[in-house]
Amino acid sequence: MEKYFALCLLLYVFAGSFAEDLTYSNGFYSKAPQRLSKYSGFGNVRLQHFRVPEDAVLVRWLLTVSRGSGLNCGDQNITVHFRAGAPPVINPLGTAFPNSTSVSLAHNLTLIIPSGQSSNVTLFNVTHPKPGDWFLAAHLPKDEGKIEQQGLPSCSYLFQAQLFLRRAADLPILQHNIPLYQTLTTAPALFKVFVPEFSSRLDVFILNCSVKLGNDCGLSVTVGSSTLREGSEVKQNCSGLESCSASVLIPPWNSWLLVMVETSQPNTTIPFSISANVTVGCKPLSVSSDFNTSAFIRTIIAPQSNSSGSLNDTSVSMRDQMGLHANSSEPMCMKSPSVFRDEQDVLSLRFIVSSNLTVTSDLPTVLTLEQSPGDSGGTFVVQLNLNTSSLVGGFAHVKACLTATAPLLHLNRSQTCATGLMQGYSLSVSSKESQALLRIPFPDAAVWYLSLQTVCNDSVDCRNASAIVSVSVSVSACIDDCGPYGECRLQRTHSYLYGACVCKAGWQGWGCTDGATAQSYSRQLAAALFLTFSNFFFIPPIVVALYRGYHTEAAIYFFTMFFSTFYHACDQPGVTVMCIMDYDTLQFCDFLGSVVSVWVTIVCMARLQDPVKYLLFMAGTLIISMAMQLDRRGLWNLLGPVLFALVIMVTSWVYRGVKRHQCYPPLWRRWVLFLLPGIVSALIGVCVYVFAQTDSNYYYTHSIWHVMVATSVVFLLPPREKHVPPWGWTNKICSYRRCKNEKVEHYTVN
Repeated sequence: MEKYFALCLLLYVFAGSFAEDLTYSNGFYSKAPQRLSKYSGFGNVRLQHFRVPEDAVLVRWLLTVSRGSGLNCGDQNITVHFRAGAPPVINPLGTAFPNSTSVSLAHNLTLIIPSGQSSNVTLFNVTHPKPGDWFLAAHLPKDEGKIEQQGLPSCSYLFQAQLFLRRAADLPILQHNIPLYQTLTTAPALFKVFVPEFSSRLDVFILNCSVKLGNDCGLSVTVGSSTLREGSEVKQNCSGLESCSASVLIPPWNSWLLVMVETSQPNTTIPFSISANVTVGCKPLSVSSDFNTSAFIRTIIAPQSNSSGSLNDTSVSMRDQMGLHANSSEPMCMKSPSVFRDEQDVLSLRFIVSSNLTVTSDLPTVLTLEQSPGDSGGTFVVQLNLNTSSLVGGFAHVKACLTATAPLLHLNRSQTCATGLMQGYSLSVSSKESQALLRIPFPDAAVWYLSLQTVCNDSVDCRNASAIVSVSVSVSACIDDCGPYGECRLQRTHSYLYGACVCKAGWQGWGCTDGATAQSYSRQLAAALFLTFSNFFFIPPIVVALYRGYHTEAAIYFFTMFFSTFYHACDQPGVTVMCIMDYDTLQFCDFLGSVVSVWVTIVCMARLQDPVKYLLFMAGTLIISMAMQLDRRGLWNLLGPVLFALVIMVTSWVYRGVKRHQCYPPLWRRWVLFLLPGIVSALIGVCVYVFAQTDSNYYYTHSIWHVMVATSVVFLLPPREKHVPPWGWTNKICSYRRCKNEKVEHYTVN
């Protein structure tokens, strides 16, 4: 690992050219290696979170994938997804997303470990990255459904990401309308400019460009930073021009933008001047100092009236509360209702807006939705409901645009919802479709703006058209809580939380809504019946144990049958589920009963004296319970008790054989008719359990395991002691223990 670290640092020092007159600093960040899993949903990915500082001009990820111990590990592909601002939205399986869900798939990179190698080291560069959060998500290919037992050799892979960055400590700042004179050499010139709030346009001007030979400076101007998405940068080619400009319409508010000037002329010194101009557009009117919060809350929680008149009155009162008075000296260019942010739980919040917004055609209504960085791990949900009885004038529909970092203030039929450097999302409600829903998984951590405006019919006057719209905005951990065929889980990578769906019953997709491979109801019912009724094969072992006088063993077999039956009834992935108690309790009792049944059966075969046998029963059960609490699915939870019990049994049999000078058990019929069939049944069950189980055949392979284990117990239980009557009871049940002890003692004395 040290040689890779040194190699990366060497490459980093001799990285691409940068402006020579700037001061640069280097940084190094590393994350702990994580074991990769095969992909079946976003809950299987390994997410890593990095923070890129302001003025970073280069980031370089060192991606290391190493292969652990395993047998016959062939070529392996590992996919790594990158995204700035929020966790990446991915779809390796090509499944369908839920309705009304808008996604933009993240950039990805595939790493390959050939069969003869143990690791792969890859460098991935991003020049002029966007500052803020960056996320990497890594996973193995599709999960084929093979159930691997813990503790057995398997091909494992570890993924580690390390970040090297180069940051300019003294980037020149472009002041508004103040030219800055620079000289461009081979390396590009870098600047930054601040975009204040309410800006509608940013212009960067290149002036007085000149070269000694020829008239073409060959300059180009790039505004913005790389996010590995299209449209995150605006580039203007100034070749053949002495002066030119690059413009960004609706730039991101309250942010620094990177400006890069470079030339296509090699080995040339080019003097030029550069300046920036920011156009401040529409500003909302100021809110009055006597803003009545209680009145605002009453308006929100008040029941909606069915009459359009009362709805209009509510809208007017809200307009007065927010200071949007007609006699204001400032020109009104947009409405900006107040929005309350209500955090309810982790990745669960809602934005409280007036229940009735009057959306007009002359002015846009803009809602400001402030999201914290921790909200990017959930799903952004926006819902519009149009009051069809409130339509006024030549109403056609209400158009809404959801954008990050800056709002759209002019909405019409042909205009898209894109801003200068980011793509937006469009919604629309009309008299025919009065509801609209938009869901955005993993939204960017930014200030979002929802702009609404009424669009009119072309044939009528549009000045007085309006409608009343109800807006619902929230953030949830998962889409619809993953529906009936999924479970929403909160995942954590260090201190960052995000939601992911874990699907079941063959359902797939981001919200477990893709039923292309879903199990039918009959298939789910068959699986439940197989896994539960197969436990009834423990009835013969219970009867045999009772008949031969092994009452403790029979009680343990009944415990195993009972809890295994109801555990599998509760463990079903679909709708055929029945839980008589907590799932974790059922699982613990099922696992405990299974191992203890094997333990007591083998110890019983050793034919020890009762005090020693019951001491081993109790001690083994306590130790197995502790092991189950530590690691319920560990291989040694079963293998350890089995091996120890076999040692006890073999030792006892050898002792008896040496003492009697003959093989024990002495009868060949015991070996051929009981021991060998029991051993074969147990081996078949173990082989099916360890090597044959997959997600698709689990319901019948695991049922075979139940049948084989129960069958082996019938054959392996030792025969009844000669002095013990059938069913283990004497004629006088009330004095069973006393009578039995007296007979044994009398026999010994005589």
